[in-house]
Amino acid sequence: MAAGTVGGMKRIDNRPDGERPAVSVRGLVKHYGETKALDGVDLDVREGTVMGVLGPNGAGKTTLVRILSTLLAPDSGQGIVAGYDVVRQPRQLRRVIGLTGQYASVDEKLPGWENLYMIGRLLDLPRKDARRRADELLERFSLTEAAKRSAGTYSGGMRRRLDLAASMIGRPQVLFLDEPTTGLDPRTRNEVWTEVKAMVGDGVTVLLTTQYMEEAEQLASELTVVDRGQVIAGGRIEELKAKVGGRTLRVRPADPLRLRPLAGFLDGLGITGLAATTVDVERGAVLVPILSDEQLTAVVRAVTSREITLASITTELPSLDEVFLSLTGHRASAPQDTAPVDDRQEVAV
Repeated sequence: MAAGTVGGMKRIDNRPDGERPAVSVRGLVKHYGETKALDGVDLDVREGTVMGVLGPNGAGKTTLVRILSTLLAPDSGQGIVAGYDVVRQPRQLRRVIGLTGQYASVDEKLPGWENLYMIGRLLDLPRKDARRRADELLERFSLTEAAKRSAGTYSGGMRRRLDLAASMIGRPQVLFLDEPTTGLDPRTRNEVWTEVKAMVGDGVTVLLTTQYMEEAEQLASELTVVDRGQVIAGGRIEELKAKVGGRTLRVRPADPLRLRPLAGFLDGLGITGLAATTVDVERGAVLVPILSDEQLTAVVRAVTSREITLASITTELPSLDEVFLSLTGHRASAPQDTAPVDDRQEVAV
């Protein structure tokens, strides 16, 4: 395929294949009546990485995934995934992507193995290859013992793992995960995270929507924050934390009895702009909000001048939850982004 074209159509950019993003979105717009679910979204996902898309309920995350996976048509704008235009080349695109939505989509009446085999055949895999691929994925997702049981008898975690396995049957280049661990217990969530990391290790590009801040920290290389259908921030996690501003200085005296005297001493320093300290009794530390390097230097100098023996002194950036709150004005809430089912397009494999 010639550089700069996709099926005879111009690409968004003319960078060589190795430098072109696996997912590239420009000016994507989608309306539901008077509501703008997406309002000019721009997004790039580097090949072989995980892009985490964060946002409050109704921000447009699921709508974005449905458009990029060809379930919805945008009103305007362009999406290129794995070199294919999501509107003009949906059939070609469906061959190279996988999708795991918020709810398990496997046939609960069929056994786990037959679910995977059926999807393999729908993807035109020869019978032998479909059987082998089903066996491989059941083993990889620790479902071999349950292979002959109907999926309806599986636990929620098992159905979620089967759903992930189904999305991997065709060895996708790009995988869309829309709230993949909603409702899972911590152990099963960790198992899903392990499998996602393994997929990325195999070269798969992942676009992940989530409202679990820990999940974003565990999996994502970069984050995009959306609110009211628009991208309001993006970058690496540490970059976003730095943009929010502010650090916390954690001062832990060697003697726990010095905690409150130390806090009182720091509160009485009169350093310009220094906020009140907090005593973390459980961890034996005094927490000091720091807004500038000058404040940091002044606090450290004051503590050392008093010859207080310290066990440790560290600085911490804001948590990802604090970043989310600062950017959107909302705390991360229970995952449930909505897009009207009536607007879905039928998917032909």
